[in-house]
Amino acid sequence: MAQSVWTIAQLLTWTTEFFRERGIENPRLDAEVLLGAVLGKERMYLYVHFDEPLEPAELARYRAYVKERAGHVPLAYVLGTREFMGLDFRVTRDTLIPRPDTELLVQCVVDFLRARTAEGRDDLTLADIGTGTGAIALSVLHYTEGTRADAVDISPAAAEVARENAERLGLAERIEVHVGDLTAPLAGHSYDVILSNPPYIPTADIATLMPEVRSYEPHLALDGGRDGLTIYRRLAADAPALLRDGGMFAVEVGINEARDVAALMAAHPRIVRTEIQKDLGGIERVVVGYTV
Repeated sequence: MAQSVWTIAQLLTWTTEFFRERGIENPRLDAEVLLGAVLGKERMYLYVHFDEPLEPAELARYRAYVKERAGHVPLAYVLGTREFMGLDFRVTRDTLIPRPDTELLVQCVVDFLRARTAEGRDDLTLADIGTGTGAIALSVLHYTEGTRADAVDISPAAAEVARENAERLGLAERIEVHVGDLTAPLAGHSYDVILSNPPYIPTADIATLMPEVRSYEPHLALDGGRDGLTIYRRLAADAPALLRDGGMFAVEVGINEARDVAALMAAHPRIVRTEIQKDLGGIERVVVGYTV
């Protein structure tokens, strides 16, 4: 990238090949997303203005982005943001990157809370365990009326990101973010919904993950112990006691974990029914338990 004047088309062509040589999964898309971010434009703009040259400051910023991404730094960490449920969330290397698969968990909870509202409930509460960016809890709040939330993360840095996202989305008055270990900060409270996307990757599998994940995302948010179920065991033992009557306990799970997690839930005396929901790819993705 030595020439002094670069047009949008030239940059995209060069960067796509550069990324491809370095094993980036979606080289053209990533090049477009990064350049669009530098210019503050939608991707379509790049095609309409393909012969537009970049200013020196824009080119310098783009080069910095490209260097990071070529090193397999996830796109969300390069840009510091990630879209989830139609909302924009700040992300840092202290937080897991929100993924589209998790939107099913959010939608399940939103549907449940809206049904509770239709029944005349007006004091709905939820708890999000292992909140990270706060994307799950904040998305639920955004798409429901009047719901309040407690969110918990063991990482003070992640909790601070969640608080910042709450402010950005105008939801800070409806959520309290706690630093602590799973349900410990929630003692004495009760909830209509407790939900979580906990660490669920077996420890031995961490080394086999793509480099973007294993090298950059926090292992604390990935490592689910020897069989991937360590956190589910703790949540299944403790969370149901904090649910109101007719409440919901919902978690995202890894591949081939749903049946085991449902059994853990069903073993608690307050859980009277469980169900498993599949994502668009047919994978059993969310396990839900209900109290009487």
